[in-house]
Amino acid sequence: MTENSRYATEWLTIPDLVELLDEPLGKVRRLIDENYLVGSRRDGVFKVPAVFLVDGRPLPSLRGTIIVLHDAGFDPDETIDWLLTPEETIGLAPIEALLAGRKSEVRRVAATLA
Repeated sequence: MTENSRYATEWLTIPDLVELLDEPLGKVRRLIDENYLVGSRRDGVFKVPAVFLVDGRPLPSLRGTIIVLHDAGFDPDETIDWLLTPEETIGLAPIEALLAGRKSEVRRVAATLA
């Protein structure tokens, strides 16, 4: 899959997240450690896709989906790539389906990837 066919998003660094979420660094790190957000090193810097935040908070349906993908053996890079890449069985990128409230469908597809 090429970069161009992926869902376009800005990437946020940890300092960006501290500012946007208006939370201390420790809380931001906990959100990542506890799978409310997922990020990876991009260009040598740890970043999180901006689309994973809605109204200044982590997208509520993201955490369970991240956990399902981790349980399927996905690492953070693979998790992000799957969420941002159009998925044939869903008809669009999983993150778009999550934003549209289609959490059950996304998790059902994610669970079949193990």
